Amino acid sequence: MPSATSASAANPSRLRLLFATSECAPLVKTGGLADVSAALPVALARLGIDVRMLLPAYRQVLAQLPQCREIARLASSANLPAARLLQCRTDSGVPLYALDCPEFYDRPGGPYQDETGSDWSDNALRFGLLSRAAALLAGGGSPLDWRPQVLHCNEWQTALAPAYLRYGAHTPAAALVTIHNLAFQGIFEPELLAALGLPAESFRPDGVEYYGKLSFLKAGLQYADAITTVSPGYAQEIQGEELGFGLQGLLAARKDRLYGILNGIDTVMWDPANDPLIACRYSADTLAAKAGNKRALRERLGLADAPDVPLFAVVSRLTEQKGLDWLLEIAPQLLALPAQLALLGGGEPEFERGFRALAQGHPRQVSATIGFDETLAHLIEAGADAFLMPSRFEPCGMNQMYSQRYGTPPVVRATGGLADTVVDCTQANLAAGSASGFVFHEASAAALLAALGRAAGAWRDGATWRALQKNGMARDFSWDASARRYAEIYARLANNR
Repeated sequence: MPSATSASAANPSRLRLLFATSECAPLVKTGGLADVSAALPVALARLGIDVRMLLPAYRQVLAQLPQCREIARLASSANLPAARLLQCRTDSGVPLYALDCPEFYDRPGGPYQDETGSDWSDNALRFGLLSRAAALLAGGGSPLDWRPQVLHCNEWQTALAPAYLRYGAHTPAAALVTIHNLAFQGIFEPELLAALGLPAESFRPDGVEYYGKLSFLKAGLQYADAITTVSPGYAQEIQGEELGFGLQGLLAARKDRLYGILNGIDTVMWDPANDPLIACRYSADTLAAKAGNKRALRERLGLADAPDVPLFAVVSRLTEQKGLDWLLEIAPQLLALPAQLALLGGGEPEFERGFRALAQGHPRQVSATIGFDETLAHLIEAGADAFLMPSRFEPCGMNQMYSQRYGTPPVVRATGGLADTVVDCTQANLAAGSASGFVFHEASAAALLAALGRAAGAWRDGATWRALQKNGMARDFSWDASARRYAEIYARLANNR
């Protein structure tokens, strides 16, 4: 097959980057990784970086990219089958390499689970193939003329690539691994080592071995030239036992290569002044128009039109990590403030049942929409008074940034990216013009309730609330600053190579 000609051949000074990921919105999405994969490469391209993306050719991806054309074939290796490399572009114009292997990716369900919610039994091989393809394109044996100087791997699904580079590639690119959530590590039985085509010598404590198992993420953290995670606070937290998930020792040992870079948000998609999905557009100068979204949200959800009652909201995966058991525990006290609650999300059955029951018992005060609806998510950000994120841990979080941009002060626990992006409503912070939300520290239902009480009290003080809204709306959560930090690291890695 013909190889792809380098589009940067006329400008060899441009840094060449391969961005490997298992998700990219809107092509395929299960969480924040997809949003990062959609936005960060675009911001990097604006800085002049020649960035290409590698993504599995899932059924839903190919359905949205009919213009893809084959540019290379990758031979089988060990138990990893042969695959085709297809070339196309995302809607934002970023060149995309789609890894086409129908037996692995042409399936119903999601990228990691089947239609019943069970993990695909061959996920190790499916994402081993993705990691191997990333390493192949980043090594001397690539079938393409275009060769990256840096390989950027995201999460465990691509984190085995640095191990493939370590044990196979000649003149490889530098490798960077980003941890989006350390709780997900890609841990499998050690017998899969040979099937993945890795040598026996790699299975050791300073290799891919993790407490007797094989860990994709451990491999990436061990062999990468640099490690990033999605907020400065989380970079510190994962070096400790509580949030290190068994990898804190390795991360602390490599702290000289560990960087916390805050995620940005898509400020075009999330812009209340131009959002086509909300009822009334508004800005910091026209905040009165925000009330129209609250009326529209209450009408859509069947909530009472109560002008003297604040409307709190949640858009989240329904899991214990998100602290939503605390919210269920203090729901009677919250509603007695009085307050209303609008929830959108899906997840663990016990939480879905709990919020459904709460809504059924208080239909004019509580709404629980189980699942996900992009339009409703935007209307909630625009129509709610305050947004709740009481997470036990949160590597970065994005909704707290959307909320501030929409003049909807967030109520958050002081962890990870939440602590890095929300400034507590204290008298000192209000006087300094920095207060933008409500922050609590103790991991408990009581601490959450106290923060909600503070928020309700501030909401009733119109001047305080407007100051919070305007402070949040003035903050810059775009990808520009974060992209520049990544570009600096890429350039250093490329120069060291």
